[in-house]
Amino acid sequence: MPINVLMPALSPTMTEGKLARWLKKEGDAVKSGQVLCEIETDKATMEVEAVDEGTLGKILVAGGTEGVKVNTPIAVILEEGESAASAAAPAAAPAPVVAAPAAPPSTAAPASKPAAEPAADAGRVFASPLARRMAEQAGLDISAIRGSGPNGRIVKADIDAARAGGKAVARPAAPAAAAAASVPAPAAVSAAALAAIGPHKLVPLSTMRRVIARRLTESKQQVPHFYLTVDCVIDRLLAGRAALNARSPEKGPGAFKLSVNDFVIKAVAVALRQVPAANASYSDDGILMWDNVDVSVAVAIPGGLITPIVRNADAKGLAQISTEMKDLATRAKDGKLKPEEFQGGGFSISNLGMFGIKEFGAVINPPQGAILAVGAGEQRPIVKDGALAIATVMSCTLSVDHRVIDGAVGAEFLAAFKRIVEDPLAMLL
Repeated sequence: MPINVLMPALSPTMTEGKLARWLKKEGDAVKSGQVLCEIETDKATMEVEAVDEGTLGKILVAGGTEGVKVNTPIAVILEEGESAASAAAPAAAPAPVVAAPAAPPSTAAPASKPAAEPAADAGRVFASPLARRMAEQAGLDISAIRGSGPNGRIVKADIDAARAGGKAVARPAAPAAAAAASVPAPAAVSAAALAAIGPHKLVPLSTMRRVIARRLTESKQQVPHFYLTVDCVIDRLLAGRAALNARSPEKGPGAFKLSVNDFVIKAVAVALRQVPAANASYSDDGILMWDNVDVSVAVAIPGGLITPIVRNADAKGLAQISTEMKDLATRAKDGKLKPEEFQGGGFSISNLGMFGIKEFGAVINPPQGAILAVGAGEQRPIVKDGALAIATVMSCTLSVDHRVIDGAVGAEFLAAFKRIVEDPLAMLL
């Protein structure tokens, strides 16, 4: 039967996207794993691969179309022996189910979906032709395999998992626009109403800018922020950074150039390991205490920002963090990050010190429980041993979700962070 290809949810915040272009045309043969089209999400332009094989019978949404809702049919794949006429009216997609707020989406290829079946076919096993052939060749009972495609459809990855002796994991449900239904809508502001103020140029909102506007509004409306600030003396950190950079080879795979931000990432990770209560997120079912220390770092890109993640940052050395962060930032600006490289993370860092900003309060990125805003290191007068002295001081402000982290825990985390930053050797302990 004709198989609907649905607009996938490629990030936790995505409710709609732009179908940038088709890489296949009607009548082309399609194999599992081949790229069908490119979709512009709120974070990047992503390639969408086919899960099923057959012929691309009909394209329902043209390339360049904006505002395509998640789970909307965008094309129809025909199986062997089917005609294009059978693809003229594909079944409507069911309403998407709201995903759990803290669960990152699947990184599997976006799925194709069969047309809706009558209730009498509830016992039928849905599987792609490729999956059926693979199961038959491997001597597997396909009815005993748990499918990870939409509505439990069995795909190639499930057969591979079954052959390897593992379990096929069900695909998490896609987030829906209904997730934000309870958020009061801000007063609409039209360009026409503002036009009388003076000459202007209207810059259309990109998908990314719309999502940033919506999510930050939701964060400030729904998340009870409070703020804690510490001043860190970083002269020893700067001296250690200079000494380590002097040891780096000029060229080659072992070369590195540490930044202050690399030290901040490591210090945050070590502090989170020492104060695990700060490595947490809020959900209606309870507080999620994260086992891994995955640190998101805000990176400015054209049209907005993105937060690539340094995974298990507490277990990595400064040189590895530096190399990994430079690679992530470069690919973020080129729109080349994979979903798993920017989705998730338990804690965020936003550093505006390079712009000379002394101090600021960042907005929390839900479902994370906190974000650290890092200011510029600058020479300031301090009192040391009862006398005035000059030191390089960096102000850091922690924005905290009070539903997750209480004031005492936030203060304990900042005290640990300050201790580590002011004594960089503590990062090695």
